[in-house]
Amino acid sequence: MDQSILKPIVEATYLTTENAWRYRAILRYFYEQHEKMRQYLFPEEVFAHLKEYEPFRDYTLEMLTSDLEQLVKWKNLIARQETGKVRTIEEFKKKRFRYQCSPYTVEIERMVNSLEKMGDSFGGSLEKTLFDRLYESIKKVFELIKQSKLQMTSDEECYRMWEDIFDYFKKIIQNSADYIAYLNSENIEERMMTEAFLAYKDALTKYLRDFIISLQKTSLQIELLLEDMTPNMVQPFVTKVVHYKQNIPRLEDIAQTTDDLIKDHFETWWSLKEWFLGRNGNESELSMLQNKTNETIRRMTRFAQRLGERHHNFRSRKKDYLHLAEWFSRMDDVKDAHKLSATVFGVFHTKHLFADIKSTEDIYRDIWEEAPTELTIKPRVRHYREKTKPSALQDHKLEKEMMMNQYLQEKEKEQEMIRQYMNGNKIVFRELPTIDANIRKTLLSWLGKAMANKDYTAKIETGKKIKVKKVDDSTITLRSEDGVLQMPNFEIHFT
Repeated sequence: MDQSILKPIVEATYLTTENAWRYRAILRYFYEQHEKMRQYLFPEEVFAHLKEYEPFRDYTLEMLTSDLEQLVKWKNLIARQETGKVRTIEEFKKKRFRYQCSPYTVEIERMVNSLEKMGDSFGGSLEKTLFDRLYESIKKVFELIKQSKLQMTSDEECYRMWEDIFDYFKKIIQNSADYIAYLNSENIEERMMTEAFLAYKDALTKYLRDFIISLQKTSLQIELLLEDMTPNMVQPFVTKVVHYKQNIPRLEDIAQTTDDLIKDHFETWWSLKEWFLGRNGNESELSMLQNKTNETIRRMTRFAQRLGERHHNFRSRKKDYLHLAEWFSRMDDVKDAHKLSATVFGVFHTKHLFADIKSTEDIYRDIWEEAPTELTIKPRVRHYREKTKPSALQDHKLEKEMMMNQYLQEKEKEQEMIRQYMNGNKIVFRELPTIDANIRKTLLSWLGKAMANKDYTAKIETGKKIKVKKVDDSTITLRSEDGVLQMPNFEIHFT
């Protein structure tokens, strides 16, 4: 991690300190004059500007001098002593200064100015032409490399093409992210609930669909170009871009070497490729942008549908009922009137309709074409119980005896195998050969049961008493049919 990230930005202190309103007004004036190509300002003209506003009515030149000195300490201003037009020794002793805002201050004020214009809502846009311009810029580089014309192209032209590519790329990322966030913000969702949204729904949907069409049309061409441009192909182009940047005259020393700059530019290029193509099989940011845009269209359509239904519910049904009344009055047969009533208002005498598993997935199949389902209705009585037939008790004594005998035989066999591993009245884990998995489980269960007690003793299934002893602090290997276990050097003694 770069150590500069961990350091506080002193230049931003003036934004939140106690007298921030004075410092901000001073630096805003410096920034505005900087944008007009006026680099140096005298305290008198700053003071004259501030006195034009009501909050600075009681502001004095001494207070301004103190504020300017503080801003110099925070590195927001650069002070330079004016010695060119000194008329008296007294003026020279007073150290008449003129001030220039620092580069950090210019960028901070530029950012704050844009934040003030943005307001509380997100900006951004979905410009469909940005993808076309990005494609043309990448295609131009690809053709230069493919046609071996890169050596004849100047470093400046390569640098300009690099800047064009990543200017368009940054605009796509920033504008699309801001606009999607704008559409998903809480204020916009509240406005989508109002009737006024219906007037803008069609224009907004068309805007998003045009962007999706342009994205689908152009992004595939960009992806094909990026897949064809291997690192070996891009290497000479990146080298020329770095060479041009290094040849720009700068007074300060550049800490980064040529290899570091080439590496940084390659990482920037890979970020472009990963945005379009994805990384390690994961979904690309382009696909996520497309999915979010489609989801936004669906969401707006749902809002519009709900508003339409709400508007429809408040509409008068008087004409509909009059039309139905005339329809009923023209019928001569009451059965036809019943059928019309069932069609319009539903069936009156049936409370529930139940059908078993559908026999077909045909959505046009009517309910009366399905086979009937028979249901047995049980009485809703508290003491109702279903009748059951008494069954005879079955004697499983023989099966139990057989299972018991089989269990005892297995235990006897297991004890016989354990006796084979005993050395006198103890079992030494270090001396054990490869043992059966069941024997391993039994020995370890004995070990765990004994170690659970303070005196390391336990009573096992056979009624015998065992004691566990740790020989030393070494580690031994216990081998069994189902694996190898590293364990302390234990012994089990039968007492």
